[in-house]
Amino acid sequence: MKRFAYLLVWLLLTGTTYAQQAKYVFYFIGDGMGVNQVNATEMYLAACEGRIGTESLLFTTFPTVGIATTYSASNPITDSAAAGTALSTGVKTYNSAIAMDVNKQELTTVAERAKRSGRRVGITTSVSVDHATPAVFYAHQPQRTMYYEIACSIPKADFDFHAGGGFLKPDQDAEGRKAPSVYPLLEKAGYTIARGLNDFKDKEAAAGKMILIQPEGADPASIPYAIDRRPGDLTLAEITESAISFLTRGRDKGFFLMVEGGKIDWACHDNDPATVIHEIVDMDNAVKVAYEFYRKHPKETLIVITADHETGGLGLGTTSYELNLKALMNQKLSTDRLSIAVTDLRKNQHASWEDVKALLTEKMGFWKELPLTWKQERALRDDYEDSFVKNKVVFAESLYSKLEPIAATAKEIMSRIAMLGWTTGSHTAGYVPVYAIGAGSKLFAGKYDNTEIPKRIAQAGGYK
Repeated sequence: MKRFAYLLVWLLLTGTTYAQQAKYVFYFIGDGMGVNQVNATEMYLAACEGRIGTESLLFTTFPTVGIATTYSASNPITDSAAAGTALSTGVKTYNSAIAMDVNKQELTTVAERAKRSGRRVGITTSVSVDHATPAVFYAHQPQRTMYYEIACSIPKADFDFHAGGGFLKPDQDAEGRKAPSVYPLLEKAGYTIARGLNDFKDKEAAAGKMILIQPEGADPASIPYAIDRRPGDLTLAEITESAISFLTRGRDKGFFLMVEGGKIDWACHDNDPATVIHEIVDMDNAVKVAYEFYRKHPKETLIVITADHETGGLGLGTTSYELNLKALMNQKLSTDRLSIAVTDLRKNQHASWEDVKALLTEKMGFWKELPLTWKQERALRDDYEDSFVKNKVVFAESLYSKLEPIAATAKEIMSRIAMLGWTTGSHTAGYVPVYAIGAGSKLFAGKYDNTEIPKRIAQAGGYK
């Protein structure tokens, strides 16, 4: 009788474990998305409705919430490669390492564990396929800037689906030497290259493995910012839909899918709050695609959302107990695109200050919707005099952009009007949020280090 009771308990325990195992795992990483970036987005959405408070993003409504530390092995402030390695392998490493430890030994990633456990695997991003965050799931290199070598690692990992803007250096190695193009190498390894969503749909049925990138001629560094999007541009939601479609074809083995909102970080490096908010909403739209899948498979699906680090040191409030996030509604494009518009205007040798004012009124809402102080207008006028009249153009550089001085000043003014502060154009050591729903999601509650996240995903997924 006692032996039967033990057997019954064992069956109940193993049955519970099996029922909670995640056959389908979505791992969303908002690059640079700290707690304040999420909070600012929700407060902005409420302000757009004319009220004080927050309007929840879908992922912030998920029942399990955690918070994670992000330091690397070499610095209290991590870079994306070390943070990504922590999120992919569960091991701390030095800044710039791609899935290698401090001794430059290869580490096993959670995606590789999923593959060995019989799951299909997809690694996707809004930036380039060979960028740091996607790279740490399939490649092993000592430096994140080894883009060619990273891309050449794709066949060895043998994952099923990759997607992003494209490849940064498809035919140039880390030493700057000409190298054989990665495209024939990838095709020889069985990958079908789809350039754009329509091409993906045409080729999906016959493809064994797939790499979805932007159409020929588009910027391989990334898909466009959400605020700049035009009809036909590839979106993170479409990438997520395409990945699900591809990974569930035929015999359904389950999958592991990483989706990176990579340009949240880029906009934070630029201290461009309106663009940051649009990128977070855009990632939430991709989460909605995953959530619809979860609703069809609630007992077998796990969705985890987190970030690799905070970027920009975003502060909600400056000198008074006020915020004016609604002002950001008047910004119609990223500061990257605004800079291009200013450059185009400067090419016209007869462009006047009134022409510049008209551009800033149309694209930023200055003067018409957002009154400027004398000091703010003076700063813009000085930039005009230097760059348009005296032809002394000094571009403001951040990690991912070079901005016309007028565009750089305009985005600083927009942050001041919105009463948002930035401490840096780089990363900080701030906590990052974690949200989860589905099978095994309770594992992600509480405060812990970022190295715990892939370990708990592997536990929830039952990976070898």
